[in-house]
Amino acid sequence: MADSPTRALTHSPSHSSSHTSRWLLPVLLTVQFLVSLDVSVVNVALPDIGRGLGFAPDSLAWVVNAYALTFGGLLMLCGRLADVVGRRRILLAGFAVFGLASLAGGLAQTPGQLIAARAVQGVGAAALAPVALVLITLGNPAGAARSRALGLWGAAGAAGGAVGVLAGGLLTDWAGWRSVMLVNVPVVAAALALARLAVPADPDRRAPAPRLDVVGALLVTAGTALLVLGLVRTQTYGWTAWRSAGLLGAAVALLAAFVVTETRVRQPLLRLGLLSRGPVLAANVFALLMSAGQFAAFYFTSLYLQQVLGYGPTAAGAAFLPFCAGIVAGTVIATRAVARVGSGALLLAGGLIGAVGIALFAATVTVDGGFLLSVLLPQAVASVGIGMCFVPLGTAATEGVAPEETGMASGLLNSSRQVGGAVGLGVLVTVAGAYDGGGGRQGLVEGYAAAYWVSAALLAAGAAAAGVLHRKRRSPAETQTGKLSSAVSSEVSSEISSEISGEGVDPAASRSTQG
Repeated sequence: MADSPTRALTHSPSHSSSHTSRWLLPVLLTVQFLVSLDVSVVNVALPDIGRGLGFAPDSLAWVVNAYALTFGGLLMLCGRLADVVGRRRILLAGFAVFGLASLAGGLAQTPGQLIAARAVQGVGAAALAPVALVLITLGNPAGAARSRALGLWGAAGAAGGAVGVLAGGLLTDWAGWRSVMLVNVPVVAAALALARLAVPADPDRRAPAPRLDVVGALLVTAGTALLVLGLVRTQTYGWTAWRSAGLLGAAVALLAAFVVTETRVRQPLLRLGLLSRGPVLAANVFALLMSAGQFAAFYFTSLYLQQVLGYGPTAAGAAFLPFCAGIVAGTVIATRAVARVGSGALLLAGGLIGAVGIALFAATVTVDGGFLLSVLLPQAVASVGIGMCFVPLGTAATEGVAPEETGMASGLLNSSRQVGGAVGLGVLVTVAGAYDGGGGRQGLVEGYAAAYWVSAALLAAGAAAAGVLHRKRRSPAETQTGKLSSAVSSEVSSEISSEISGEGVDPAASRSTQG
C-alpha cells in the first residue's frame, strides 16, 4: 500500500511559495478551456481545410471525428493512469502531446497528416481533462473555495466551446485555417511552463504502484471508441445500415465484457462499487443526459443561425457569447447556494431551468425569427440553468471517493459527458432528419424544433434522475467509509494548500521530490 496522502504530497522548493499557488488554478482552467475549444474551433474552418488540403467530401468530417474518437475513448484509461503513474506526470505529458499535435496539424500537407494530428490531439486532451478535475477537487478545501474553483472550471469549459466557434471564424477569415491549429502552440507552451512550477509533485512511493488493469483498459477504450464511431456513422448511413449497426453492436459487446472483467480483477480500471454511491451515480447519469441534450441543442442553434437566419461564420460565433455570460451567472448562483441547498437540489433546479431554456428554443424557432426572441432569450435561460450544474456536478462526482480513486471517478465523469454528447447528437440528428419534410428553410426549422423538444426532455430527465439518485440511502458501513474518505480528502486539500503557501514544508522531503 502506498504512503498516506498527507505524507506523500510533498513538493519541490518551487512549489512552496504562495506565488506559484496563484498559478495552479489558471493552469487547470486553461486545460478545460483548451479541451473544449478544440472540440468546436475547427468546425467553422472545415470548408477552407477541405479546399486547402484536397479532402474528399465524405472524409472531411474525420477532422472532427478523429479528435472525438481518441478523446472519448481514452478518458477512462487516462484518469486511472493519473492515479497509478502520477497526476503531475500525466498532466505534463498531456500538455506536450497536445501542443506537438497542434503544431503538426498546423503544418499538415495532406488529409491523412491532419487527421492523424487531430487523433493525437485527442490523446493529449484525454490525458489533460481528468487530471484537471482531480487537482481542482483535491487542491481546494471542501466548501466555498472548492465551489468557486468548480464553478470556474465549468465556466472555462463553456467559454471554450463558445469562443471556439467565434475564434474559428475570425482566425479562418484573417489568417487562414492553419492558424486554427497553430494558435494552440503558444498557449500550451505557456501553460506547460507554468504547470511545471504550480502543479504539486507526485508522491514518492515506498511500495509498488497499483497495477493497471490492462484488459479492462483495452476493452473500455475499444468499446467507447467504437460507440462514438458508430454514432458518427449513423449521421451518414442511418441506424440500420451495417456500417453503423455493426459498430454499435460491437461496442455494446465490448463494454459488457468490460463490466464483467471489472468484477473479477483485484485492481480494476473502474471499481463498480463507485456507482453504488448515490451522489456519484447521480452525477454520471446527469452528465450523460445533460450532455446529450445540451450539445445537440447548441449544434442545431449554430445551424439555425447560418442556414435559416443567414448569419456568417463570425457572426454566428459571436451570437454564442451571451451563453458564456449566462454560464458565469449560473456558476455564481451555484457557488453561493451549494452549501445551503446541497448538490442534489442544485442539479435538479439547474437541470430543469436548462430544460425550460431549450424548450424556449423549440417554441420560438421560426423561419423569420429574430435574434432577441429566438436565440438570445432561450440562450439566456438555458445557460444560467446549465451553469448552475457545474459546481454540484464536480462535487457529487467525487463525493466520498478515496483520494487514490479520484482519477478513476474523474475519468468516469468525463467519459459520461463525452458519450452523452455523442449519443445525443447521433439520436437528435436522426430526429431532425425525420421531421425535415417541409423542404427548404421551413423543413429545417421543423426538424430543429423537434430536436429541441427532445433535448429539453433529456435535460429534464437528467435533472429528475439526479434528484432521486442523489438521495439514495447507503448502508452504515458505506456511510462510515464515505465520512472517512471525505475526511482524508479534506486533509489532503489542507496539506496541498499549506505546502503551496510555504507552511510546514519539510526541506529534506522537498529536496527528495525535486525534479
